[in-house]
Amino acid sequence: MTATAVPTVLTARALLLDMDGTLVNSDVVVERCWRRWAERHGLDGDEVMKVVHGRQGYASMALLLPDRPMAQNHADNARMLAEETADMDGVVAIPGAEAFLASLAGVPHALVTSADVALSTARMAAAGLALPEVRITAESVGESKPDPEGFLKGAAELGVAPSECVVFEDSGAGIAAGRAAGMQVVGVGPRADFHEPDVVVRDLAQVRVEALGDGRVRLYIG
Repeated sequence: MTATAVPTVLTARALLLDMDGTLVNSDVVVERCWRRWAERHGLDGDEVMKVVHGRQGYASMALLLPDRPMAQNHADNARMLAEETADMDGVVAIPGAEAFLASLAGVPHALVTSADVALSTARMAAAGLALPEVRITAESVGESKPDPEGFLKGAAELGVAPSECVVFEDSGAGIAAGRAAGMQVVGVGPRADFHEPDVVVRDLAQVRVEALGDGRVRLYIG
């Protein structure tokens, strides 16, 4: 991983935060559920895991089973979401996430996740993290990441221009979505390093937030 060695400073008016891999480490659950799904469908689990991070389940299924009707993917995704929501074993906070969220009091920010309301609520609670007031979940959008719809909706909810937002993401799909939305992207963790965000951090302990008096926020990274 080539996380930024020289400290970087970014300025924004709002922050848009992915959940899985960014605020919450749910990798063990994602691996369990998706490898079982891969086995049921006769697919290679390692190849499946290269696809699923960051996307809504139905979108991953459409890539992995391109000849299957989309209605079947949506139905299968509903079952997958229920399975994941029932499994919180091993879900923990990303290092620094609790302090990072606490530092955002009074700073415009939103959760933008491919999880639905039930799953995002359960995982944030399992990790001991407070849910941001503004949340863009699977129910909020018609298109999954890497489509920028979720981040654009988050910016609109906060009343901030996309160009004045900074995205925090871990996955290739999420980083691509942030870029397509015209936003700066901070990559979090080792997955992010392969997808060329603007800057990469090991975890959220490497980010310090300073609210400025003019409605902007300064991020000290590294």
